[in-house]
Amino acid sequence: MPQKAKFSKEEIVEAGIKILRKDGPEAVTARAIGDMLNSSARPIFTVFESMGEVLEGIKERAMDIYTEYVNKGLSKEKAFKGVGEEYIRFSKEEPKLFQFLFMNKVEKTYDISNILPGIDDNYEKILKSITDEYPVKKEDALSLYKHLWVYSHGIATLIASGMCDFSDGEIGDMLTEVFKAILIEKMKGR
Repeated sequence: MPQKAKFSKEEIVEAGIKILRKDGPEAVTARAIGDMLNSSARPIFTVFESMGEVLEGIKERAMDIYTEYVNKGLSKEKAFKGVGEEYIRFSKEEPKLFQFLFMNKVEKTYDISNILPGIDDNYEKILKSITDEYPVKKEDALSLYKHLWVYSHGIATLIASGMCDFSDGEIGDMLTEVFKAILIEKMKGR
């Protein structure tokens, strides 16, 4: 008869998230999770087959937390701008989770044209926020999204790495300025 699990998957993942938030991805080990749960590492492996599986669970939970920020952005009056602001806010409020999700070396290198659907499950919702609000063709919406993501990611990376900080007002102004410049360019081409 298999041993009864001392902890649930959710408890183990939440312990991993706490460690990740405090000390970063390299600190997330079976021993550290066991310590967080006041246990040895052994009970973790009655629930998960490997540490890779634990890290995958942590990544899914971190992505859920990020998605809460995206959904908050999508609920704003200017949804696409809201998503950019919330992406950056996520990097400010959850720098270790941001680094874990968006600044780690990836197994697959993406071409710029397909990175967004490859790294963000919210891709379709975000793209739709552009086409719902602005009179642009889908290919123009894709271009706007790509350019603003690169710009937003740059700001977010500067914040998450501790190199720079920006006020909410500065972030909003910068995103608006770049968005307007690109949108005007796209509208000229019509």
